[in-house]
Amino acid sequence: MPWELQEHAGRHYAVLFHYALPDDAWAVELSEAVPASAKGAENPDATETYGPGAAFLVALVPDEDPNLQPAVRVYSPDERVVPYEIMRWFMEQVADQVERCRIGFEQEEPEAMD
Repeated sequence: MPWELQEHAGRHYAVLFHYALPDDAWAVELSEAVPASAKGAENPDATETYGPGAAFLVALVPDEDPNLQPAVRVYSPDERVVPYEIMRWFMEQVADQVERCRIGFEQEEPEAMD
C-alpha cells in the first residue's frame, strides 16, 4: 500500500492509499506518521523513517458507480487539530484520486455499451 509523507511544524503526517473492498471504493487515509519500525531503522538502505499511523480522516472514493459521491469519515475519539496546510495537502490527494477514478469511469463507459 503506497503512502506519502509530509512534515509540518515538526510533526509528520501520512496519507495512505488502499482499496476498501467492503465499500467498493478507494480509501485515502490521513494519519499522524509514526517512526519506522526498529527493523526498518536497522536497514541502512531504508529510505522511509516514518510510516502511516492510525487513520483519523478517511476519504472514500467510489470507483465502480459514477453516481456515488466521495465522502470523508472522521475517526477520532479525542479532539484533534489538523493544520490547514496538512488538510489542504490531504484534500489535494483526495481530489487526485477522485480524478483518477472519474477517468477510469469514462474509459470503461464505451466497453460497457458493447
